[in-house]
Amino acid sequence: MHTYPLFDKATREQNVAFARSRGFGTLAVNHETGPLLSLLPFLMDAEGRVAEMHLARSNPILKLLSEPQPAVLSATGPDGYVSPDWYGVDDQVPTWNYVAVHFRGRLERRPSDALRTQIDGRSAHFEAKIAGKAPWTSDKMSEGLVDRMMRGIVLVRLNIDAVEGTWKLGQNKPDLARRGAADRIEDGSGTELALLAELMRSVPDRATEG
Repeated sequence: MHTYPLFDKATREQNVAFARSRGFGTLAVNHETGPLLSLLPFLMDAEGRVAEMHLARSNPILKLLSEPQPAVLSATGPDGYVSPDWYGVDDQVPTWNYVAVHFRGRLERRPSDALRTQIDGRSAHFEAKIAGKAPWTSDKMSEGLVDRMMRGIVLVRLNIDAVEGTWKLGQNKPDLARRGAADRIEDGSGTELALLAELMRSVPDRATEG
């Protein structure tokens, strides 16, 4: 990940917490014909040491995993266009603010007998985020159907060696200019612009990593 010192202020803990809250990202693995990418949900432990996910058996990434392979998992967040007019400062240029966290490590296949636990754990994790709803569980499915579906997927794990985060939130602008842009960014283009505005108003502080 290419970053700029002013945008690399989040701690490892902040980066991991952000990725865990998203729970969805892009897995990238090198191949002789070029990078292979898959969009997928994942579960990550609180320390950011491992991320577990599953791939369809037809996914070409699995063909590379006769032994562990270097891989990157990218979790991205809110992003949006920033108009120079919103800063209230002369001689500015258009830009795009965003949050992205990359996890580098080695991707490996996991035993099939661990798959059901991972599937149930992942659904429980996300079901718990839905307020006022009785959680869905795999017990609600017809007998044998879960086992048949699981035969089409393979559990994989990313053993994480490094965490890189970029929180590009206008930290290179004067405080008043950044807040002015935050007040207007919902008028523009992007995703989750209300959250982006909130983050621009409360830029993560640097802290000593443990």
